[in-house]
Amino acid sequence: MNVLYTVLTVVGSVGFAVGLFLLLRRFAPEGSFFSDGDRAAGVFGVLATGFSVLLGFVIFLAFTSYDTARSGARTEAVDVVQMFETAQLMPRPASAQLSGELICYGRAVINVEWPLLETGQQPDLNPWGVQLFRTLRTVVAKTAAEQAAYSKWLDQTSDREQARLDRVQAGAGVIPGPLWLILAITGILVALYALLFADPAEHFLPQGVIAGTIAAMLAISVLVIRFLDNPYTPGFGTLKPTEMQRVLGQIDSASQALGVTVKLPCDADGRPL
Repeated sequence: MNVLYTVLTVVGSVGFAVGLFLLLRRFAPEGSFFSDGDRAAGVFGVLATGFSVLLGFVIFLAFTSYDTARSGARTEAVDVVQMFETAQLMPRPASAQLSGELICYGRAVINVEWPLLETGQQPDLNPWGVQLFRTLRTVVAKTAAEQAAYSKWLDQTSDREQARLDRVQAGAGVIPGPLWLILAITGILVALYALLFADPAEHFLPQGVIAGTIAAMLAISVLVIRFLDNPYTPGFGTLKPTEMQRVLGQIDSASQALGVTVKLPCDADGRPL
């Protein structure tokens, strides 16, 4: 979330609402536009309650998408390091090839897929996922350990692909268009109804506070939903590939500790050489 953009949006919304409220106050009859204020307040309470329920549902749906993306990124990174460990039990030379392609997979996630997600684009299939499958087809597991590692690799591949799907799908936005439309209409109705409480007999300060707080609440709610609906938008709180970066560091340290030499078929950004 862009903090400066958020502040400017909220301040602009509050300023516009307060100005419109005070302008309408000049033409409003004494006691507001409602002859029965209690009845009008009751109707407003029903309208605001309905909007609050809808808003809570939308925020919950958006947060679920955000949390799924965050969990998917973490799980995908863990699967990569576990698959690297499994690859060491594979027969050579496939063991070294799988290890190098896993590192390239992680680099592609960080330097190729993540920038696309930040711009709102959906990345295609990770090319190293295909290459890993091709290399796996050349493996001929003979010993019990190699056969167990082969079976474990297949399970880990399924987990990694599901985690990647959870991470990528969150960038497409989960809030459907009709739900956005309903939320916008109900929010506008709440704001318009509140404007009718303009009363020239009341001091302008509490009148302005009424309009300002409602406008701020509506603006902040929409901005929060937008952020949660697309958690890769650059700014404060956005999802970063920190887990995959950490895992690649662990793999590098483990390779040095175990004396494993890996020839990488990609550059520093994960693109094939």
